[in-house]
Amino acid sequence: MKRILFSAAFVAAVGLGAVAANSQVADPYANNAAAGTLKFPLAAPAGVDSKAFDKAPANAVNQGRFDDKTWKYGTAFNPPPGAKIWNPVKLKMMQGGKVTGGTLFASTDPSTYCAMANAGYDFIWVEHQHTARSWADTARMWAACPQAKAVPGVRVAYTDEKEVQTALDSGALVLVVPTIRSYEEAIRARNWAYFPPLGKRSQGGGQAFSSQFWGNVPGGYRQTINDNLVLILMIETLDGLKDVDRIAKIPGVTAIFAASGDLANHTGYRQNDPDYERNINIVHDAAIKAGVRLCGPLAWRDRPDFTCFQAGSETAAIANGVKQDLGNLTNTQPVPEVGPYAKK
Repeated sequence: MKRILFSAAFVAAVGLGAVAANSQVADPYANNAAAGTLKFPLAAPAGVDSKAFDKAPANAVNQGRFDDKTWKYGTAFNPPPGAKIWNPVKLKMMQGGKVTGGTLFASTDPSTYCAMANAGYDFIWVEHQHTARSWADTARMWAACPQAKAVPGVRVAYTDEKEVQTALDSGALVLVVPTIRSYEEAIRARNWAYFPPLGKRSQGGGQAFSSQFWGNVPGGYRQTINDNLVLILMIETLDGLKDVDRIAKIPGVTAIFAASGDLANHTGYRQNDPDYERNINIVHDAAIKAGVRLCGPLAWRDRPDFTCFQAGSETAAIANGVKQDLGNLTNTQPVPEVGPYAKK
């Protein structure tokens, strides 16, 4: 492993941190047109039932009685022809490369996040499932260095519209959803993650839409984010394993993650036990059959067909980086006979 130069990364973070002061939250209501200037030629007449549910206006694409199941989606938000992928993690996955995500587990300090984000990872996995971190903390960290080398990523707490919407509006480009227990739950995760017609994400505002983040990407954020988002669904339970073949084939799923710790927790077997390895191979087989990426812990970087990895936390990265930096000088200080540093 290459040395993690945190001292250099912190210097870079200081410079990038200046961006935070200028970062703006895109407000979709800031520039509403002046009242009284707009015309509404197709509006229903005042006090009149226009029968719009049963009859469409002339020249409408969707004719006949309104039916959400047969609705022909318009082209207003299509990406421009030939639009290119601008998320480097999505691009690397499409190319078949191995993707690494560094885990920011406990810290809420922007300088620590920025150091991690410039240390060599492809994305930073900000943990929300097993910490008390607030979304305000995460948004502030991302805003400190939105153009860092590692793109902002997050593991949300659970499959929930508000969780996913907040993560994406705050700027996430990699979305990890834990403990997917059924095909139906996976569909919900996909729906909250993507704009129509693929999903059901609401178009609001937030710093993701701002010029400091993705507001100026070629083709426009709303038009291109569906093609650039990385959605990783974690398989961690027996019921998740039952549906994993169907889950992996859901349009919009970029990768499935064989959760090493929780698959042990939920099955009662450890790595290298035949029953445990069978479960991991079930996830493996589902990914291969569906043609999606297969994720796991960094320790599995040489396991066949795994190309997406979660690396250690910020504390582990700092400790490992210092050990590699100091080499045989690590922990060579003498032990006094007395005082707080004496051997206990």
